[in-house]
Amino acid sequence: MRKLRSEPTEEHLWETVLLYCGVQFKTYSGLPFTYEIRKGRSGEYTKELWIDRRGKSKSLAWSSVLLALGNIKKVGEVVERPKALSDIRGVAYIYGMFYRFGLIDVPKEVKEKKNDRGNKKQKKGREDMLEENIKFFRRL
Repeated sequence: MRKLRSEPTEEHLWETVLLYCGVQFKTYSGLPFTYEIRKGRSGEYTKELWIDRRGKSKSLAWSSVLLALGNIKKVGEVVERPKALSDIRGVAYIYGMFYRFGLIDVPKEVKEKKNDRGNKKQKKGREDMLEENIKFFRRL
């Protein structure tokens, strides 16, 4: 993630997105979600994130994530709300991911919402999942 923060390129973002598969994030309003990236017929990862919220999966195109990444500099360090990044499908999820990745900061009241929902047991589970993902990708 340090590479992503110091040099926010598509390649560094993709590496970070792969590492965080299965880790729980929160939307602007504090609702939890995870995502997965499936492999295509060739065995390569597709550039499509499948957002899982309440047991339902929604597709999020990589091009939408890149569009939001390109808008970070225009918006500034603190991003007041998801639509400030761009008016694109799935921006509420991108907002939560970018905050977790350290690409953006959010207003104080949004941070409080994100911290209120969730407990230590969930956080420990997320940390374990992240550690497993890191070990897996280092073996590749």
